[in-house]
Amino acid sequence: MVQQGNFTLALNVLRLLFAVLLLAAGLGARPLQAAAETPEIPAWLQKHVGTSEGQIAPVVLQRARALYQRKRGEGAITNPCYLAMDATRPSAARGGKPGRRFYIICEARKSFRAVSSGYGNGRKLRRAEFSNGRQCAKNFSNAEGSKLTMGGAYVTAETRTSFKGYFRQSGKREPFHRTFLLYDGEGDTENARERAIGGHPAVFVKWQCRFKNPNSPHADSDGYVPFGKLVNYTAGRSNGCTTWSQSASEDILALVEGNPTTLYIYPEAGDINAVAKAVKTGRSLTRAGLYWNATCLKAIHVPEFWPKRTLQPIINEWRQSLPKQPPLVLPICK
Repeated sequence: MVQQGNFTLALNVLRLLFAVLLLAAGLGARPLQAAAETPEIPAWLQKHVGTSEGQIAPVVLQRARALYQRKRGEGAITNPCYLAMDATRPSAARGGKPGRRFYIICEARKSFRAVSSGYGNGRKLRRAEFSNGRQCAKNFSNAEGSKLTMGGAYVTAETRTSFKGYFRQSGKREPFHRTFLLYDGEGDTENARERAIGGHPAVFVKWQCRFKNPNSPHADSDGYVPFGKLVNYTAGRSNGCTTWSQSASEDILALVEGNPTTLYIYPEAGDINAVAKAVKTGRSLTRAGLYWNATCLKAIHVPEFWPKRTLQPIINEWRQSLPKQPPLVLPICK
């Protein structure tokens, strides 16, 4: 009985020590709970886990799987696939090809796909400068109008398709429509709809002029429609949305149309603040149990999270200071 009691005590001490080590590594209570509830990563998926190009970082996969399993358990989704994004990765990989930082994972099908995606470009304001470069994201926020990415939990919602203008294709002026996938968030991401945050193809029509086309359903009261150049910004920056190549967009939209699933975006506010603190104090991220893409951390030095309570008043003040602009009138196309 004494030996059995000593064994039980030693086992409990080891469990407590393990929990303390995980907490010290910055994983927190929620990931501990998620780790206990989420099934073990299958062997076929393990080979895709890592920090190399085309792989998914362990913490990103862990949280994405935990979110997916939680939502399935709640009956909120039935989709066999889930989505994830690592916004700490660079926009371009070696050789100049778009960097892959958005993941489509279908465990039941043993399918893993990594594609490119844009991140929020931010703004440069007089009272605050929170813009991001083309290669790596430094600034993050959930403030409306910040044009920044916000990490955390999302669930895909309905899609909306809208007319963006005419462009030239095969010698003809053709209308361009773009489909936008809305996200519903929770916690720090709960204002996703307010911010118009979602996913869509990384392409838009840069208006140049207007031409007469009264038979078009998109014509204005005078019978004109906008015309411009089709601009592709795959793997570049966005207004805070996830933006994909046209081919990847078709697959993602087909996957979630009428069948919502989860999307987890890394990093969250706590991750950003923890990494920033570690960098400023000279601590090793690995020893601290923290993660940031090494290439981008070297480029940005210290990441920064701008809380909504701090940034929103600055953005609102800037908007109110803008002079009223006359309505845009495009010139007639020649």
